[in-house]
Amino acid sequence: MPNIGAVILAAGKSSRLGQPKQLLQFRGQTLVRRSVDAAREAGCSPIVVVVGSDKDKVARELKRTNAVIVENENWNDGMGTSIRSGVQRLIDVDPDLGAIALLVCDQPLVDSHTIEHLIALGEKTKKAIVASSYAGTLGVPALFDRSCAEELLALDDGSGAKPIIFSNHERVAEFPFSEGQIDIDMAADYEKLRLSED
Repeated sequence: MPNIGAVILAAGKSSRLGQPKQLLQFRGQTLVRRSVDAAREAGCSPIVVVVGSDKDKVARELKRTNAVIVENENWNDGMGTSIRSGVQRLIDVDPDLGAIALLVCDQPLVDSHTIEHLIALGEKTKKAIVASSYAGTLGVPALFDRSCAEELLALDDGSGAKPIIFSNHERVAEFPFSEGQIDIDMAADYEKLRLSED
């Protein structure tokens, strides 16, 4: 099986939340640490975490992991800058990479099984992209074959990966993942998540 790396986006400022979402606790771990552990347990290597706002705190939280920390100085210009930074570092570290798992740290219900299912569906269907399906759309977590790397590196500053996913439906396998719609943007989202733990 070709080597699968992971890019975890953790550069945002969490302005609507009022505190770094990357460092929120869920099930005994910070969200960013959960993302790194999930990728590692699913067999992803290398694992690149893109940091920006609160970079020192996030990097410190991941000090004891095997994650490669990449600072994106242009994080405020949009998600595309972080995707480009992470994918470029991943390729620099492992030029023979077979595929890239693209993750965000504010989807707390993404775990190692989620990523394993993405990888398994990619192997089964031989599609270039495996995207999660939830809330009437397709998005991350997603798996991109190495052949998609140039497109990821060419994303506009403010663009996420959706334009690539939607550019050619024939090359996309859909992974049903209703939990993907649960993300943490505001304090109410986090409070709802914490109540679900009880």
